[in-house]
Amino acid sequence: MTAEWRPVRQSRTHELVLERIEERVLAGELKAGDRLPPERELAPVLGVSRSALREALRVLETIGVLVAQAGRGPDAGARIVRNPDDALGRLLRLHFALGSYRLHDVLEARVVLERSSFEAAAEHASAADLDEAETLLGHMREPGVAAADFNDLDTRFHVAIARSSGNQLTSTLTSAVRESVRPLILRALETAEDWPATAEALNAEHTELLRLVRAGKGAQAADLAEAHIRGFHGRLVDENAPQEQEQEQQEAQEQGDEGRAATDR
Repeated sequence: MTAEWRPVRQSRTHELVLERIEERVLAGELKAGDRLPPERELAPVLGVSRSALREALRVLETIGVLVAQAGRGPDAGARIVRNPDDALGRLLRLHFALGSYRLHDVLEARVVLERSSFEAAAEHASAADLDEAETLLGHMREPGVAAADFNDLDTRFHVAIARSSGNQLTSTLTSAVRESVRPLILRALETAEDWPATAEALNAEHTELLRLVRAGKGAQAADLAEAHIRGFHGRLVDENAPQEQEQEQQEAQEQGDEGRAATDR
């Protein structure tokens, strides 16, 4: 690939390298599938060290827009890709764990996204899409399914419906939001007083959701999807509300202390 790469300033070098690569993506000069020049060529034309370039490439790999393969041959090197699902899920999961978003916020986001997904899926989903969802549901119904396996299948079921809606962004966001609370939902499933009964109740709702989508009843599917999410996920919100309120009060107090300390200085 011929590239007229311009040198970057030396301060915060890896961030400036990111900006330069982003500029080329936004300008349409780099697209999914394109390969970056080898490090030994790219670093000098950017005017940066290879270590700074590697740091920038690692960031791009983390956010799902680049894959780097070591070695020699046609598959070696860094290649631009489109892989947002895992990256967004990881990002939201970390920020949720750090308290950037309340569980109630995640609940409301899920409701908005999945109402849209189920309603659109009833209109646009193909038979193959719904057969995939049916297969996942069949595995969830298997006797003795462990909570961890059920949680994984449950996530894949909801993401499959979102993907079948025909809206890739909705699918990506649904996956990311669901992934952000996966550990919390798993703990709730594992500590359920009667796990077989819990799994049976959730599967009954999944079965009816899929039936409504197959029947093209989008509005009813959307209503049931909201009730389904507010049922189990809503209980998690109620159970975690005191802890979140305590955390918010502590953060407010710390910010107040910092403000007073700054005033004193």
